[in-house]
Amino acid sequence: MEKILLAVFLILFIGRMALRYVLERLNTGHLKTHGREIPPVFRDELDEATLHRMVDYTCDQSHLESWEHLAGDAIELAVIFLLLPLGIGWLAGINIHLIVQALIFFACLALISGVAGLPFDIYHTFVLERKYGFSTITWKLWLEDLFKSVLISAILMTIIVSALMAFVTYLPKSWWFWGWVFFTLFQLTLLWLYPVLIAPLFNKFEPIRDAALKEKIVALLASAGIEAKGIYQVDEGRRSKHTNAYFTGIGKTKRIVLYDTLLASNTHEEIVSVLAHEIGHWKKKHILKQLAFMVTVSLFLFYFVYFAVGHPPLYRAFGIDRTPVYAGLFLVSLYLGAAGFFLAPLGAAVTRHFEREADRIAYELSGTSRPMINALKRLAKDNLSNLHPHPWYVVFYYSHPPLTERIEYLQAMDYKKGDA
Repeated sequence: MEKILLAVFLILFIGRMALRYVLERLNTGHLKTHGREIPPVFRDELDEATLHRMVDYTCDQSHLESWEHLAGDAIELAVIFLLLPLGIGWLAGINIHLIVQALIFFACLALISGVAGLPFDIYHTFVLERKYGFSTITWKLWLEDLFKSVLISAILMTIIVSALMAFVTYLPKSWWFWGWVFFTLFQLTLLWLYPVLIAPLFNKFEPIRDAALKEKIVALLASAGIEAKGIYQVDEGRRSKHTNAYFTGIGKTKRIVLYDTLLASNTHEEIVSVLAHEIGHWKKKHILKQLAFMVTVSLFLFYFVYFAVGHPPLYRAFGIDRTPVYAGLFLVSLYLGAAGFFLAPLGAAVTRHFEREADRIAYELSGTSRPMINALKRLAKDNLSNLHPHPWYVVFYYSHPPLTERIEYLQAMDYKKGDA
């Protein structure tokens, strides 16, 4: 059984590594072949210089991601087959509580992962993003963000691991159920607290200053039957020139947030159309559907993990002669993580469908697709988006339809309305 379990893991792991490499090569190869072609919907919007920068930016990003994936896979294998048996043997052999063992174990894993990812994050932020004029962050702010992120992650990890190990210790037959209940409530609490407690630690949020734009947004919300507790702008320009707008929070903490970079680069009509798209997600209950799916799937996963971590061959397959639950949780996560990559197309297909539905709602609220099309074109130029992704890369990685496809979809709505 041990050999079978190990073989299954290696097949999943190597298969993921190989397929990821193939997809990245397909995408960059497709871009190099077709990247100099201006899509018909962008024919009057792009010049050759911008198109070349789009191609170069995507290729540079893909090259960096390839090295990051390769380094991550190598480190993961080293941790699994070199450090894990020694670490588990040492932790399980000392006289400390299971909760403390688990906290030390996951803290070490997080430290290894975090340190390994730092060089790539630094290169991406201070070299690649600055090369293309996006990054505006200072080293001081970057270090402050890093410190806050590590501190928040440590607090959240301590709460989750401590609660889960307490359930394992004191409710050994039903810990999977109470772990699921806690996980669900914890996620909902974070969704509620994030806009008012966590996000303000990194950015300054203030009511939108543009009175005319605020009036248009309020009118849009009223027409859609939505009440938000506030419309805010955020100083994201301190870090990057990328643009965005989003809804955040649940219940009384629900709010609309606009990047200051979006406010500076887009017209009122374009900004309102982007928010109309976000309203489309709300009206179609996409967030609730995804949350319900996550809660349901996590119930089955907790039950599956409960049986898996009690199976000694799982530990012996990786050279571990003890069976602490926290080690079992990590081992099961390896299988789920590798298998999840092959299931990613299913989730991506669903979210792309949600995006089309939201685009449809945005069109219905606005009565025209022109502002949304203009916003997407500006988004493509401002963010140097890939206008020629390989179809298979889209299947695995794209949560949104490719930009040219979205624009053609929106144009078709106007054409249909004109024909009618």
